[in-house]
Amino acid sequence: MKRPFFAVLGGMGTLATESYIRLVNAATHAHSDQEYLDYVVFNDASVPDRTAFIVGESDDDPFPVIADDIDKASAMGASFIVLTCNTAHYFHDRFQALTDVPILHMPREAVKRLSQLYPASRTTRVGFLGTVGSRASGVYKHAVEEAGYTFVEPDDALQARITSLIYDDVKGSGELNLNRYESVLRDMLDPAGPCACDALILGCTELSVLNEAFPLPQLPVIDAQAVLVDVTVERAKALRS
Repeated sequence: MKRPFFAVLGGMGTLATESYIRLVNAATHAHSDQEYLDYVVFNDASVPDRTAFIVGESDDDPFPVIADDIDKASAMGASFIVLTCNTAHYFHDRFQALTDVPILHMPREAVKRLSQLYPASRTTRVGFLGTVGSRASGVYKHAVEEAGYTFVEPDDALQARITSLIYDDVKGSGELNLNRYESVLRDMLDPAGPCACDALILGCTELSVLNEAFPLPQLPVIDAQAVLVDVTVERAKALRS
């Protein structure tokens, strides 16, 4: 009997998808080929830019392209679907309405982990780092506030630096710079700074690429992609039980 598998909808961007797959394979702790998880990856680089569409800078709608991938994954018999792009979760409820196959919700899983590690009873201000599109979508804002925290967005200057990390460094040159990355985190956590955050959520898979390259466990940071990896592995292993 063929083992159950899950589907990964990636390509948004490709480097971040590779990072997610690499982390899933590592977290599986396999000791033979047969112990790895079964999955299918849609590295669909043709998906239009999510942020540009959400903020009204483009009429090129990414929804139909991703919806087609969801239809294909469902027809193939996937047990669940992973959407690796944070910004694409703007469409999550519409995507889920297309299929009976569960689509994991990365922002909600990230906030669930936040609540476990940094409870709202002693952590108040949670800062969000992501694309302008993710901010505009309100997906993380809703999940964070629903969990009892104050949602903090970076000011314009900090957002410009975050956007540069995403588009100029990871998506663009591929040159990852620890100082540029860490300075943004520390400025958002600075009690005397404009954000004065108690904890942070990395809500962009390009930022997750930086987190993988430069882990900073001493800082109160929740990496949404790392959480998604844990949830994916746990759920996929449960399918084999």
